[in-house]
Amino acid sequence: MTVPADFNFVHPAHYAEHGYPHELWTRLRKEEPVHWFDRTEGIPFWAVTKYEDIVTVGRHPNDFQSGPRLVIQHKDENPDDFPPTLIQLDPPKHGIYRKLINKRFTPGRLRPWHHEIEVIAREIVDALVEESDEGECDFVEKVSAPLPIAVIAWLLGVPKADWNLLFDWTNRIIGAEDPDFQVEGKTSAEAAMETMTELFMYFTDLVKEKKKNPSDDLTSMFSSLEVDGKPLPEMDILTFCLIIVVAGNETTRNATSGGMLALIQHQDQLRKLQADPSLIPSAVEEIIRWTSPIIHFGRTASRDFKLRDKTIKAGEALALFYPSANRDEDVFEDPFSFRVDRSPNPHLAFGTGEHFCLGAHVARLEMEFAYRHLLPRIAEIELTGPVDRLHSALVGGMKHLPIRYKLKRSNVAA
Repeated sequence: MTVPADFNFVHPAHYAEHGYPHELWTRLRKEEPVHWFDRTEGIPFWAVTKYEDIVTVGRHPNDFQSGPRLVIQHKDENPDDFPPTLIQLDPPKHGIYRKLINKRFTPGRLRPWHHEIEVIAREIVDALVEESDEGECDFVEKVSAPLPIAVIAWLLGVPKADWNLLFDWTNRIIGAEDPDFQVEGKTSAEAAMETMTELFMYFTDLVKEKKKNPSDDLTSMFSSLEVDGKPLPEMDILTFCLIIVVAGNETTRNATSGGMLALIQHQDQLRKLQADPSLIPSAVEEIIRWTSPIIHFGRTASRDFKLRDKTIKAGEALALFYPSANRDEDVFEDPFSFRVDRSPNPHLAFGTGEHFCLGAHVARLEMEFAYRHLLPRIAEIELTGPVDRLHSALVGGMKHLPIRYKLKRSNVAA
């Protein structure tokens, strides 16, 4: 099939201006789910849009590697020597490093932290309520942005006075191509590199402190890791911190924002949740499916591989479009309906295969606690203006979500 001449799958501006191209993705799933796209200034690639095919790629990490390029750029690539994070590692190193920290992110190991995460979520909701029972605000600024940053900073053991640094760094890294975060005189790659260097310098000092005075936080844990009986190299410790800051913030922030937008646009589902709070866990899963904050990840074929009727040649790139997979009609009944009681809901918003998101349980907890304390208080809510979307082909982000609200007294126990 022919993709519209004015559309580029991986151009940040298209997502900022139009949101997700679900109509096009739907056509691709039906007509050409593995589509060769070469109308780009960057490298040509295979656009993969069906659920089954994305799962297949995820199950073959040796054949489809993350390392060469995790993100497909819309313009000429400028490779750099910046050290890869866990999500960019391939076998066997990925398995070794993931095993080092995997147990710390299981539901059981995170249970002792539930109370503190809920306290953070409640305080953020309470701050909104204390301003006024009725008014207007930017939901991103007041709720969905501060929530994950506060949780992540607390998990990493970052002093509260420095939490805003994390917020600034993640905005500048993920939003490097967004006009609001661009730096005059620097390319987006240069600006992102400069920001990551700032983050690394900060965590270099924090790691030194945690090695002297360890506590029950992730930076202390990363600082004590060993491989083959030897301490983890400092740069590998820092990349663990980087991926927690960036990935842990952006996905949760934008799923929370997108979830509120979905509830505003589907008020019957909002009222259903308010009438039956036991649906909040399934609602969170539906919000994550519906919003699918990660637009795509890239893979590179290490050998010739047949995917459906197409042969992916060694060295060719693929872009896996998770939001499209999460609307796949062969997997989800009535996929374009937002249903807070949807079950089953085997979405791929947290990825699939060995790169399934380690922080998935933390993200779910943040959203559950925030909605559990916020939703009972909403009497009325509506949009007051257009959604301001991030210029990014990696993260389906919202910079601003203007709302008008009227609140009521909550019956949620403190």
